[in-house]
Order: sequence, then structure tokens, then C-alpha cells
Amino acid sequence: MEEHVENQVVSMPRIGDKAPEFKAVTTQGDINFPADYKGEWVILFSHPADFTPVCTSEFMTFASMQDKFEEVNTKLVGLSVDGLYSHIAWLRTIKEKIEYKGMKDVEVTFPLIEDISMNVAKKYGMIMANEATTKAVRAVFFIDPEGIIRAIIYYPLSLGRNFDELYRVIVALQAADEFSVATPADWRPGDDVIVPPAGSCGTAKDRMDGKEEMKCYDWFFCTKPLDEDKVWKAVKKK
Repeated sequence: MEEHVENQVVSMPRIGDKAPEFKAVTTQGDINFPADYKGEWVILFSHPADFTPVCTSEFMTFASMQDKFEEVNTKLVGLSVDGLYSHIAWLRTIKEKIEYKGMKDVEVTFPLIEDISMNVAKKYGMIMANEATTKAVRAVFFIDPEGIIRAIIYYPLSLGRNFDELYRVIVALQAADEFSVATPADWRPGDDVIVPPAGSCGTAKDRMDGKEEMKCYDWFFCTKPLDEDKVWKAVKKK
């Protein structure tokens, strides 16, 4: 997919692509991405600007959920096209002054990338001309331990993200990898999973050797139970 930004054609990475590489200055020091995160899942996300209300609510939520993401081997990396000193001042304001939905004294300890040049934002297709030519949309990239983009979600400037969904996605991706299954609509740990690939249920049953219970709704749609404890044991850091 291509997006025209300031008369330039910016190529947007796709699911299955290697995450574009970059080096950057952040609020937590220099990073070399994605090499510094090899072996871990990463959520790389952009926000339009520091000192804006929707972004403030999002950063407080991400920071409050950071330990929860860490438990499932996932690092958070933020980005906007603001400068480092703006980032630092904004994060200090969040910690010292903002109380929202029971969250207060929130300290953001994950890195926030300085991207004044918009170099990183353009590599990831985060600048969309229909939204703004100088602000990154609310993009979310889920990147696996090998540096491959596994899922992408884009939100417009006016829409705050659903963080329960971001967490659900990272858990579902890891569960699908670990157990060689697919996850149905609204899947949560403990729900049945789909036996892939689509094919005859007889073939699927043969593959499972009768060791697991399976329900077939038709020849192309078979599910099996996957114990919730088994999921959490697989995805949570040892």
C-alpha cells in the first residue's frame, strides 16, 4: 500500500514484512530497532502529538498496563514527531499533574521516540495526508521475536485505542503460534480455538489422532478446546 505525503510516495509495510530498521533517540536512550528487541514481542505505536488529551489518556493507560504486557514477553515503544525535550516535559506533566480514571502519579518508563524528521513515521506509513501532513496517526504494529510484522491497526486522530483489544491481540498471536491453531472472533484464553487449515473434519480428526475433543460445524469449520491455564503457561514469561 502506498500513501502520498507531501508529494512523496511512502510505502507502508505489510503484515509478514520485516519491520523497517531504524536508529533513534528516545526518552530511555538510543535504540536500534528492531535488533535491540530480538527474542521479544514488541508493540510499536505512534501518537499525533505531545500535550494532547487523547494521547495523554492513551499513554497513562499503556504505562498502567506495562507490567501486564511485560508478563507476556512484550515491550512497548512509542513514537511521535515531537522532539525529545517536548517528550520529557509532557511525561513529567503526566506524572506530576494528571489524574484520570483512578490513574495518577503515572510514570512512563518505556521508550518514546523523537522523530522530528518524520523519518521513522514515514518508514512505517504513520503519516497519512487525509488526516494530517505533520502528525502521525494512531498506528499500532505488533512485531514478533524475529522482527516480523504480525498485525497492524490504524486509528484516526480523533479515536482513542482500545487497550484490552491490543492486549488480546498480542496474547492471541502468541497462542496461535504456540499451539498451531487459529483464534475465532472475540477469542479469549479459555475459549475454543479453530483447527487449521480449513479442510475436511475427517482429515483434522486423523491429524489429532483422537487425543483431543473436537467439534465440527461443517467440513471447513472445526474447533477444539484449549485450556486457559495452558495458554497462560505458554505465553507468560518464565
